[in-house]
Amino acid sequence: MLVELNNRERATLRAVAEGRVEITCSSEPDLYVDGLPLCDQATARRLVHGGLLGPARTDDVGSRVPAVLTGEGAVRLGT
Repeated sequence: MLVELNNRERATLRAVAEGRVEITCSSEPDLYVDGLPLCDQATARRLVHGGLLGPARTDDVGSRVPAVLTGEGAVRLGT
């Protein structure tokens, strides 16, 4: 679990909450914000592996699907 979120992580979670983020279906997912790849994939993976966001649904490996906050992600974001 992530102890403290930095500004980029909070901004990424806000974008997910706003419905602006897609995630690739993969064990090492990539995020796309407003259709563009997130430049900091370490942040993407830290948030996913930290259990704060994930795919809205399962799909083929490599497919892009909407990203959603987990319950813990919503709590950490304060929504």
